[in-house]
Amino acid sequence: MRPLLKLNPYFAKYPWHLLLGTLFIVLSNLFAVYAPQVVREAIDLITAGFTQLQLPAAERTLDVPDTLERWISWTGIGLNDRVQRLGDGGELARTIVWLAGLLALLYLALALLKGFFLFLMRQTIIVVSRLIEFDLKNDVFDHYQRLDRAFYKRNSTGDLMNRISEDVGKVRMYLGPAVMYTINLVVLFVMCIGFMLHVNTELTLWTLAPLPLMSIAIYYVSDVINRKSARVQEQQSRLSTLAQETFSGIRVLKAYAKEPMAVDRFREAAGEYRARSLEQAKVDAVFMPAIMLLIGVSSVLTILVGGLKLINGDPSVTVGNIAEFIIYVNMLTWPFASLGWVTSLIQQASASMVRIDEFLSTEPAIADAGDELQEIHGAITFKKVSFTYPDTGITALRDVSFHLPAGGTLAVVGHTGSGKSTLADLIARAYDPTSGQVLIDGIDVRRIKLARLRHQLGFVPQDVFLFSDSIRSNIAFRLESSADVEERVVQAARTAQVHNDIIGFPKGYDTLLGERGITLSGGQKQRVSIARAIAARPRILLFDDALSAVDTATEEAILRELRSVMKGRTTVIISHRISAVRDADRILVLDHGRVVEEGTHAELIDKGGVYNQLHEEQLLEEAEG
Repeated sequence: MRPLLKLNPYFAKYPWHLLLGTLFIVLSNLFAVYAPQVVREAIDLITAGFTQLQLPAAERTLDVPDTLERWISWTGIGLNDRVQRLGDGGELARTIVWLAGLLALLYLALALLKGFFLFLMRQTIIVVSRLIEFDLKNDVFDHYQRLDRAFYKRNSTGDLMNRISEDVGKVRMYLGPAVMYTINLVVLFVMCIGFMLHVNTELTLWTLAPLPLMSIAIYYVSDVINRKSARVQEQQSRLSTLAQETFSGIRVLKAYAKEPMAVDRFREAAGEYRARSLEQAKVDAVFMPAIMLLIGVSSVLTILVGGLKLINGDPSVTVGNIAEFIIYVNMLTWPFASLGWVTSLIQQASASMVRIDEFLSTEPAIADAGDELQEIHGAITFKKVSFTYPDTGITALRDVSFHLPAGGTLAVVGHTGSGKSTLADLIARAYDPTSGQVLIDGIDVRRIKLARLRHQLGFVPQDVFLFSDSIRSNIAFRLESSADVEERVVQAARTAQVHNDIIGFPKGYDTLLGERGITLSGGQKQRVSIARAIAARPRILLFDDALSAVDTATEEAILRELRSVMKGRTTVIISHRISAVRDADRILVLDHGRVVEEGTHAELIDKGGVYNQLHEEQLLEEAEG
């Protein structure tokens, strides 16, 4: 139960729901436990009536049941007159039937009241579980948003989705049914035992004799259920991950005709999930019948001991008492039988809560450490910056230093794996440098509020991601609601050279994109991504190989339009194409994470070094093309 204690703050948000739910449980069970007394008195009434009929008329008497006398004395339906005329055999029989009918009506009233409060009980406690499920899912999702990129590299999307859906669902079953049935069991058990002890202590002890065995069974089985539940949830995450990867990479699978391989992988994982689920089901299958057996033993002991006492003439036991105790035992049958189910729910919820808390307790490596820059102008400085990826140990940057004044343009070129994208990630603070400092306007980025930094950053990454929404919504993604949103969306699309493509679609800007923007071509996706970045008019623009999927003519047109946007804004252009960077104020050439050359296009050509070699290679490729 220790992992589930973390849910107490959520329970504390809804104290009145829980108090009312508990009150309704008490009232529902209170009316329920009175019902067997009515049955007892009805049976004893009928038994006594038949006995009285065998006696001479002058000796006939009939005790009115205490419960009936308490509940209907206010009616005044000639009860005393009827009892006084018991000498007449016919009148005795009619009185017994009349009293039994009143007891039946009383029993029906108790059943209706029990059902009414049972309805209210579910409407409060189950509602609480849904409210807490809502809060928990929102908290998990909110925490996901704050975690850094390294976290998402370590954990699969399928596992993230499983924890916020399947695991939270398991926890909800504890919050609702498990809590409700547990409170119900405790209240019903206390009430039933109290009533039974009041009636006959010895018979009660015999009836409860099997309960210690039940406690031992629950104690030993709980740990097994917990371990098997955890294994099932782990495999469920594996299944979710496989399905998500398969659907996301369906084009690759089909391109290489690897659908059978994907089916085999999923079948193998599903088979393992089935095996683990069956192991858990076997434990549940043994547990429930064992509980039912012990309840059956209690019923048998009640009849045996009560019957022997009745035969031996024990005045403390009547036929009604035996019937009453059997009803009490059967009332406890479902709550005790549900112990196995509730135990399973609690153990599954505990295993799921451990998995949820594993992520909730993960603190983001990238977090606000200060708020020392109120307004960003855009000057960028690297001071001996080195960076090593924590998970792989790969060193991407080594002692990189440069200064880019606000409003300037910096280009970064280099071969694949030279550290270009890592440099952009450090500016956006997707990671913090292993050593050295990244400064914005002279302030370490770690002491700048993350939201302010990224609000003033227009980042176009290599791996373009578009949402399954309209093109308009994708471009306006960062814009607040205002009167000029449409104007800014269209202007950004024109600058990115994608406006003509968009209006060529039947629905224009209202065209809905498929998952990850699959409706568009690679070049169109890049241009929509550029439009999204510049529409917000940020102070810093980062283009990480943002023009790799467009042809040279489109690239030149985009760059020509971007010059007006870049004016007065700090711009970092990362590209493998020399044509995209030649007009930059300053060019850095990276090789294996180090700055090997820097200068303007003309200066670097004159040096005849790595940059010049890249330039000649590309000129040769264009000539051959």
